[in-house]
Amino acid sequence: MIKQQMMIDADGQEVGQQYAALPFRDREGLEILLITSRETQRWVIPKGWPMERKTAAGAAATEAWEEAGVKGEVTETAIGAYRYDKVLKKGESLRCRVDVFPLRVLVQTISWPESDQRTLKWFKPSEAADAVAEPELAELIRAFTPPARF
Repeated sequence: MIKQQMMIDADGQEVGQQYAALPFRDREGLEILLITSRETQRWVIPKGWPMERKTAAGAAATEAWEEAGVKGEVTETAIGAYRYDKVLKKGESLRCRVDVFPLRVLVQTISWPESDQRTLKWFKPSEAADAVAEPELAELIRAFTPPARF
């Protein structure tokens, strides 16, 4: 794992780069899977730092497995990005940009690496958008349409 990869955002600000999966399924209508964060128990999507020998989408898919216990098809193209302030272990804050990759969930397990640390819940898109704290992420969720092809 490559921790805290830094980049310059569109506004010229140095930020940490992360990758996230937007897990979804379409059973009786579109649903988005959210998980709780470990520290604050806020509703979030699975995300993390870049990983060696993995594409951005591959890293997002790995985070979905580790944090939410889901596997599926991930697109190689991000649907957008959002920013948030990550609180680091020393209490410092790091502004992060998170590129978001849709992941069509094909398998959901009952046990996974962080199953004892997180709660999962499937939401309708409008409810998922209302549940997350980051306004840019809420906008991405509200506007999300599943890709026709993977």
